[in-house]
Amino acid sequence: MRIAVTGASGNVGTAVLRALRAAYPDAQVVGLSRRRPPQEPPFDGVTWVQVDLASEDSETILLDAFSGVDAVVHLAIAFQPMRDRRYLRRVNVDGTERVARACEAAGVGHLVHLSSGGIYAPGAYGVEVDESWPRTGVEASTYSMDKAAAEDVLDGLSTRMRVARLRPGLISQYSFGSALLRYALPDLVPSSIVDVVPFLPIDRSFVVPAVHSDDVADAVVRVLQRRASGPFNLAAPTPVRADTVADAFGVRIVPTPKRVLSNAVRVGFTAHVLPIHHGWVELAFETPLLNAARARNELGWQASKDGPAVLRDTVRGMQDRAFGDSPPMRKRTISDTARSFVRRGFVSRGRPS
Repeated sequence: MRIAVTGASGNVGTAVLRALRAAYPDAQVVGLSRRRPPQEPPFDGVTWVQVDLASEDSETILLDAFSGVDAVVHLAIAFQPMRDRRYLRRVNVDGTERVARACEAAGVGHLVHLSSGGIYAPGAYGVEVDESWPRTGVEASTYSMDKAAAEDVLDGLSTRMRVARLRPGLISQYSFGSALLRYALPDLVPSSIVDVVPFLPIDRSFVVPAVHSDDVADAVVRVLQRRASGPFNLAAPTPVRADTVADAFGVRIVPTPKRVLSNAVRVGFTAHVLPIHHGWVELAFETPLLNAARARNELGWQASKDGPAVLRDTVRGMQDRAFGDSPPMRKRTISDTARSFVRRGFVSRGRPS
């Protein structure tokens, strides 16, 4: 079997490579990423192809990489630079369209696309929804709207190719801790701030679905094994709540309305103080909980860790500054944040860090 994986060096990609090696030890795996990772586990034994999905000529590279491939697992996603909306769109939507076209042109029989529970429309916060809930996204969140638009792209594919859409909740793992610090903390704030957080300003209504990276990878393997198609929600039975977050950090909650949080992040982002767009706050308070019955019934899938356990792993990873060996999972360093500060301060170069 020959399998191609886009975004193979990221948070989910590293977990998928581990899972593929266990499930298909003799498979030929083609890993696609913008930057080549080191030839160490789980990246060794993979044929690496460098490609930037934002590039218009990337489709030629994709078509060559997908030649003779039985299945493509499309995980690639751009979170940065958050101030460059056009770049994010070129990767997340246009890039998905290029992947889909290359799959069709190469005669790939199975496409597994990593979507998101964030594609669902507002209106059911705190309530479980199944895969039939409207997927119009949360307008304030560029991530949500891009993921929804990417699924629209898949709607236009020919029926000759099986297409599966995985819609997970918040995905994380221990080794993603340092990367999260890089995404979330202001550039000049030291990572050690997470060790001395005195309190947590949060709306007590906060509740989000979560799932461990390894459990998402397990779902990918099960979809491949069954040549499954269609949408599948992925979430642990127990979600993450405000109290869960406070307990993980060992701090007390200061009740803060969602509107205040969103406005504060909006001001900080506009003033170039915060790297996080306020759309992430809006998404956190609009994404419904996810009914994963279809994945359980059709894939035999079940989360090995509940939401609070996933969050505890993640917070511990942040406190330990845990990192992986690939560029997207790299350690947050002083030089890294200094370069980011200069780049993000007032100029967007249209490239992620």
